[in-house]
Amino acid sequence: MSKDVCETTCIDEEKVIRVQNNLSEQNPLEVAKIFKALSDDTRIKIAYALSLEEKLCVCDVANIVGSTTATASHHLRLLKNLGLANYRKEGKLVYYSLDDEHVKQLILLAFAHHKEVPEVG
Repeated sequence: MSKDVCETTCIDEEKVIRVQNNLSEQNPLEVAKIFKALSDDTRIKIAYALSLEEKLCVCDVANIVGSTTATASHHLRLLKNLGLANYRKEGKLVYYSLDDEHVKQLILLAFAHHKEVPEVG
């Protein structure tokens, strides 16, 4: 038997009902989409870059992550479509930024957490 599983069934109904009620008021599917978008190596690099700089043009993003502008644009568009980034066109350039401070904090917290947790084999 695994050491990380309860050996007997014991349910705290008050806690279960309280959490279920709270969870029913949330939208976990939409939140999961955020994490799914950020689970891609290139997109998390882009999001991290945008957390360090207020705005970056597509060309800068492509150079930072080592991709083509088409690839960077594709990933930036996906982040925008999921509500994680915004864009603004200035002349012939398109600048992207993170949608808000919540997104920035989510990215920075994920990177800070990673530094604290030992690498998993």
